[in-house]
Amino acid sequence: MSMPDPTRRALLSILAVMVPLPALADDPAAEGTRRLLYVAAPGIRNYLEYGGHGLLVFDVDDGHRLLRRIPTGGLDDDGSPINVKGICASAETDRVYISTIETLMCLDLETDELLWEKAYEGGCDRMSLSPDGKTIYLPSFEKEHWHVVDAMTGDVIARIVPDSGAHNTVYGPDGRFAYLAGLRSPLLTVADTSTHTIAGTVGPFAASIRPFTVDGSQTRCYVCVNDLLGFEVGDLATGEKLARVEVRGFEKGPVKRHGCPSHGIGLTPDESEVWVMDATNQRVHIFDNTTFPPEQAGSIAVREEPGWITFSLDGTLAWPSTGDVIDVASREIIATLADEHGNPVMSEKVVEVQFEGDEPVRAGDQFGLGRVRGD
Repeated sequence: MSMPDPTRRALLSILAVMVPLPALADDPAAEGTRRLLYVAAPGIRNYLEYGGHGLLVFDVDDGHRLLRRIPTGGLDDDGSPINVKGICASAETDRVYISTIETLMCLDLETDELLWEKAYEGGCDRMSLSPDGKTIYLPSFEKEHWHVVDAMTGDVIARIVPDSGAHNTVYGPDGRFAYLAGLRSPLLTVADTSTHTIAGTVGPFAASIRPFTVDGSQTRCYVCVNDLLGFEVGDLATGEKLARVEVRGFEKGPVKRHGCPSHGIGLTPDESEVWVMDATNQRVHIFDNTTFPPEQAGSIAVREEPGWITFSLDGTLAWPSTGDVIDVASREIIATLADEHGNPVMSEKVVEVQFEGDEPVRAGDQFGLGRVRGD
């Protein structure tokens, strides 16, 4: 990673605040486009009470009405569903992928057919898909390595070994780098996707990295870390940690899952806000990202302990893992996800896919990625 001088870094920080945000990289949905939300279950550990088993499809523009439940794999030797770890989709290749702690599966977005399911050495965790839909960076289940996988066949084409306790993965919006976070490391590994080798690291942060996200120009990362109610910010160009941001007015306390106060963070697509999870207080905290460091600007109570968040491609909706649907502008909950029996659906593994007719034309991301491109 290159290291600019302090004066240039300061100037860039000032300009990032003063210059109006450029247009989003993804155009809004055209008139007549159907917006569907794909929700993988069991998406909170292996708890079937939060949506059962399968891939649930909701109509975003019809009050998040459940359209169908697609049967999926991901079963143990006794036929019981196992934990889903991640989800990603590509409109370019008409595919949606679901990982469990043991396997990666591929489904056809147009037919709902399960095309293949494969097991990988060391298991699987939360993967990420290249922008062209051809390559998956697939972490092992908290082991030392990531597999690089051909997204069409499921074949392994390379292996990267940061030895960090492989966990969360973000493929950069321009496809040049992938960002790899492990449960046992305070460093974010940066992989060069042209060679599938380690190009550098960002950090160290204050503790091991949990969920994280990056902005659209791939200049900054926003990371949750163990024992912090809040987040830290890193510079993807220099590798430095830039700031630590703590939630004010709320105390840390016991959590049901994940073992850390904030497990889940996202940027609104226009990158004007950072939304971070608060498990103890069952809240989503909002930070103004037009200043640096970001300043706390509000909080939203949700119906259960949140452990993840992502946003609609147009930035109007937020989907925390609690199954609440939040209107971003008003910060009001406008719907809640429910299954065919009226039971609450909650999942940390959701992705938006937009269709024109029966053809997928655009896909979102399970991570709340920034979508303002600097190029």
